[in-house]
Amino acid sequence: MKQIYLVPNIITAFGLACGLFVIFKVNMIEPGSGTFEMVQRAALLLLLAAFADFVDGAIARAFKAQSDFGVMFDSLSDGITFGVAPSVILLKTLSLEQGTLLSFIVASGAMVYSLCGVLRLVRFNIKSAEAKGNIVEMTLQKKNFTGLPIPAAAAATVSVNLFFLSPIIANTFVLSNTTRAIVLTCINIALGYLMLSKWKFPSLKGLHFKLPSFHLVFFAVLIAIFFLYGIFYYFSIVFAIASWGYVFIALLLSLIRLIAGKKSKTLEDFEPDDEEDEE
Repeated sequence: MKQIYLVPNIITAFGLACGLFVIFKVNMIEPGSGTFEMVQRAALLLLLAAFADFVDGAIARAFKAQSDFGVMFDSLSDGITFGVAPSVILLKTLSLEQGTLLSFIVASGAMVYSLCGVLRLVRFNIKSAEAKGNIVEMTLQKKNFTGLPIPAAAAATVSVNLFFLSPIIANTFVLSNTTRAIVLTCINIALGYLMLSKWKFPSLKGLHFKLPSFHLVFFAVLIAIFFLYGIFYYFSIVFAIASWGYVFIALLLSLIRLIAGKKSKTLEDFEPDDEEDEE
């Protein structure tokens, strides 16, 4: 292995370490004793892991240090960090009596989410391998993803869990443990479906803004100020809005594409893939 390959793999290992730390740390507490502060710290670590996941791929492409080892390592890291950790957080923040129907339903929802996340990564790797050498397919993959990316799914499920535990909700609404468990389970199953679906979700690598550089910088700074203010004082709300905003915007664009029809040129990049038999 060339020495330059160590750089992206070390970053991948750092992201994996963040996910493992969340899993091990959360497992040390009793079920149902997960507090808002604990989930918030876990969310920050998962966001740090998501940033590392974005950076390691960018560095590998920039230095042409891509390898089969790196692809496998990155997928395994994502499966643990974004596939397993959110489910562990969910189970530890709910007070469930073992052997009850509710505990079975919640555990099943968590398993569905994790399983769909792993299958999503397998499909992504297969599609990426098939696209090698095909410039058209590689360009399309850079523009958008087929199915909800697993880091975005992890952000969505953890953000809702954190939002329900936030003082803002606790002081405004009274949510029973059963209600919270059912809602979070339904969300996990829905996110699992979106990860395996043929719906298109935009990639950050495919974003291009046709604005003068001054305007772009001005709006970027303005958004960053409001975003940082929200992160410091209203983290749970900003986190939920950002993660679910991505999901809803992508679904809205795909719906517009479906309404426009295949003959239209409107949002062609968001045309869902045709159903096909996969083994």
